[in-house]
Amino acid sequence: MLSLNMQRQIRVNENQLIVLSERARFDHSQAGYLHKRSADNSKWRLKWFVLYQNLLFYYDSKNSLRPAGLLLLEGCYCERLITTVVASKSMKVRQRQQFRFEITYRRENVRQYEFRALNEMNCNNWIEAIRYASFSRLLLQKEELEQKHLHLLQVVESEKTAKWQYAQQCEELSMDIEKMRAELLSLIKERKPLAKHQSNGILSSVQGTSSGSMPSQFANLAQDSIELRKIKKVQRFWRSWLCRRRWRQIVEQYTKSRHAESMRKRYSLVVRLVEAEEEYVKQLEVLVTCFLRPFKMAASSKMPPCSHEDVNSIFLNSENVMFLHQIFLRGLTSRLESWPTLVLGSSIYHSSSRTACSHPT
Repeated sequence: MLSLNMQRQIRVNENQLIVLSERARFDHSQAGYLHKRSADNSKWRLKWFVLYQNLLFYYDSKNSLRPAGLLLLEGCYCERLITTVVASKSMKVRQRQQFRFEITYRRENVRQYEFRALNEMNCNNWIEAIRYASFSRLLLQKEELEQKHLHLLQVVESEKTAKWQYAQQCEELSMDIEKMRAELLSLIKERKPLAKHQSNGILSSVQGTSSGSMPSQFANLAQDSIELRKIKKVQRFWRSWLCRRRWRQIVEQYTKSRHAESMRKRYSLVVRLVEAEEEYVKQLEVLVTCFLRPFKMAASSKMPPCSHEDVNSIFLNSENVMFLHQIFLRGLTSRLESWPTLVLGSSIYHSSSRTACSHPT
């Protein structure tokens, strides 16, 4: 009888794997020849590799229909290997040893796979493709895209409400303009008969009176013109006061609107993001300059306290992460410098000063 504590092998349906391998031939993210080190680390064997999602199939040749093996890449780590080559070896052997990388799993008793590419570009392409072949990474990207989509929907809604408010303000202003036009036309119609009557009275007075009464008529005209100037000055003053009051109302409505509130929140979020990114970059610089580079120098010494593999396993790709975050921080700061701003106080001041200059009090 078999004991219950005996470990059983996991059964895998080979037909399903063959179907996936056939699909991987037409829908893959990376494919090409790589040298794979055997299990006993004795020989390098040339295999045809096909990367499909988070599955890495390898075949004996490019024309093989049945895969020779399969690697599951979910939760793995792919790193470039930095090896020291003996000086006595030939130049061709040195070049081959340079383009090596490995796939590791952070668990005990799990095999590590070592590969060798044909050139520098092929090696970098495979490392990048394997690092991005993760379902959890796709989930994170999906969540980020959903958050961006929700943010854009909120922005669109705020823009719609702002557009509706502006349309209402335009309608109110157009109604005010129509009322002012009607009042202006009524005033013009009222003043036309008065002007005709005054002109007729002046002509009749000039014809009927003697030359001694002419200065009195001109004095009356001068008094009328002074009164008209006073009336115009008062009208200008009231127009400028109404204009300034309307401007203040528009500015207050905008500052209390949802669009202005969302813009303020968005700007504060961007500022906090830039500050957090600056702090993170500083910490990465301390990690690289104070720990990673001294460890690398110590590993290259005659009596190293630790090997390059230990340094790579401890720090992983912290230097590359630092460079990427520095580039990201530069982009953020450049975008923040060109961030659009709206200064409403200066526009109110300039508009009121123009109207005030047209009618001095």
